Amino acid sequence: MQLLTLGVNHHTAPLAIRERVAFGPDKLVEALHDLTGSHRASEVAILSTCNRTELYVNTPSPEAVSEWLADFHKIEQRELAPYLYALPREKAAQHAFRVAAGLDSMVLGETQILGQMKQAVATAEEAGTLGLLLHKLFQRTFSVAKEVRTSTEIGANSVSMAAAAVRLAERIFPGIDRQACLFIGAGEMIELCVAHFAARHPRRMTVANRTVERARPLAERFNAGTLPLTALPDELPEYDIIITSTASPLPILGKGMLERAIKQRRHRPIFIVDLAVPRDVEAEVADMDDVFLYSVDDLGQVVREGMDNRVAQVEQAEAIIENSVESFVHWMEGRELVPLIRGLRDAAERHRRHEIEKATRALARGDDPQAVVEALSHGLSNKLVHAPTHALSHATHDERERLAHLISQLYGLHQE
Repeated sequence: MQLLTLGVNHHTAPLAIRERVAFGPDKLVEALHDLTGSHRASEVAILSTCNRTELYVNTPSPEAVSEWLADFHKIEQRELAPYLYALPREKAAQHAFRVAAGLDSMVLGETQILGQMKQAVATAEEAGTLGLLLHKLFQRTFSVAKEVRTSTEIGANSVSMAAAAVRLAERIFPGIDRQACLFIGAGEMIELCVAHFAARHPRRMTVANRTVERARPLAERFNAGTLPLTALPDELPEYDIIITSTASPLPILGKGMLERAIKQRRHRPIFIVDLAVPRDVEAEVADMDDVFLYSVDDLGQVVREGMDNRVAQVEQAEAIIENSVESFVHWMEGRELVPLIRGLRDAAERHRRHEIEKATRALARGDDPQAVVEALSHGLSNKLVHAPTHALSHATHDERERLAHLISQLYGLHQE
């Protein structure tokens, strides 16, 4: 078994690359089946968020998996290669543990990534692409994440992306209580943002979604209105703050739509936070004079403020992870010896059966039982020592000393 983590994240790749290798919910199961069906990996789970796309695989060929990722997203491999990381064995396990514990996030110690990883594992399990290795990896990963969060204060005073969006909005507008807020999408990230903005009591809040029925429960919890996405071109001028996070493969807000909205607003500014990957807002919108557009990467500086307490907890968290990596690698190495151990036992069983059959035939012929037992024991002992003595006899001078030492260890011999 060869464990590998392959991917890109906010440390290694800009948003323009991350959005090109993101897996939308409608493509995830197809991708899992396509990778395992191509025989490039026997097990796979895919974690795809706004900050990372990572493949956790059991594969004989890391190169084949990276080729598959580029091919699946129709990207030239030489274009993607500078941003990819490929982490084998213990490095893959360590990375999974750090991600789940929130140590590799843009927001140090944030908890949302753990839920996203659990969802990725559940999707892979339902698709039938998890096996013994990845089951064990993620079982240990979630256990480590729990231990880190209960034993340290890594998540204390964490500044979430939603809280960062509120802080940025307060830099643009003197008071959110006088602004109208539009939230596009109905997923977990939008739910967090609605909750954070609702605490500032904006003048008006609306949740827009492709399916209004899905948006309604969230809207009702916070006394907000609802809109279908088809109504955005007409309704957009009514909103000062827009937060968007959908799984749409194409932009929802284009430059032309926003130009018309700004004109109707008589150039009153619009503040937009685009938390989606791929992006929900066309990149050209950032060049408009009266639009303040922020992406997930732009929020990085805000979420890094006030991290001193969490940084102080990292060393303790890393120690927990290091110990867990050693334990997991020991398990992997033990599993890799299983075929060898099984082969040894099978060979011993064949020898035993062969000698038993000879002894049974001798007894049936009326041979002396004592002589039969002697022959049986001699036959077994000869077979036991045949392979090591044969190896010693045919070893070169350089090999002989090493073999002699190994055989002494295996058989508990004490050479003078």
